[in-house]
Amino acid sequence: MKVLWLFAHPDHRSLSGALKTEGLRTLDAHGHRHEVSDLHAMKWNPVVDADDYAHDPDDRLRIGDASERAYAEGRLSPDIRAEQEKLAWADTLVVQFPLWWYGMPAILKGWFDRVFVKGFAFGLTDPATGRPRRYGDGKLAGKRAMVVVTAGARAATLGPRGVNGDLNDLLFPLQHGTLWYTGMSVVPPLLIPSADRATGEDYETAALRLRERLRTLPTTEPLPFRHQNTGDYDDELLLHPHLAGGHQGPAAHYTTPPPPSHAEPS
Repeated sequence: MKVLWLFAHPDHRSLSGALKTEGLRTLDAHGHRHEVSDLHAMKWNPVVDADDYAHDPDDRLRIGDASERAYAEGRLSPDIRAEQEKLAWADTLVVQFPLWWYGMPAILKGWFDRVFVKGFAFGLTDPATGRPRRYGDGKLAGKRAMVVVTAGARAATLGPRGVNGDLNDLLFPLQHGTLWYTGMSVVPPLLIPSADRATGEDYETAALRLRERLRTLPTTEPLPFRHQNTGDYDDELLLHPHLAGGHQGPAAHYTTPPPPSHAEPS
């Protein structure tokens, strides 16, 4: 594999930092190559503005149009281009972060905001149908992605009956709306629960689970998201009623139920 490890935690001494080090060591041990984007260490700027696109400040900034033109004309800011080059090189993306307020830290959200511009991450159209090529198709198709997330909550509370909501639902905007949207196959996430109370034994268990997930990453079955353009959705991009199976919301957009993301190793 050629892996881009995207990391968002402010302290390398944290459990997250130790797991990142263990993950990279594991990739090396199995002969994989990797690049790292440690966003806090890089002092990554998460804020989209006109400087990203060398945009005339006297003109109204329409983000989609300005970013697409800047990408096509080679005018994106150097930090954005550098990240796009890493991702273009990689065949696998590992996204690692602590779950803060049920989502990604702001610095990581800003990485996607600035790097995944139209033309680079999305924007293809099927010439035969006129439909956009996305949700399982598109610019980043052929790549794999895995989310590694630490959480202060106990594992069961991030399951189907947990007070925090099921982890796959919490990660739906990232896993489905960003990664799958741009064509990447997304394998089930790795949850490291009770991170704030982790003991040395807990770390060893987490490290073992991470090593195993990385070892099997090339062959792990991805989450069974529905493709946009293979007949499951009508011309208005609404799921055909007979396919919903009584489900609403995120659950309707899987062909079969995803594996439980909160499960502890046996």
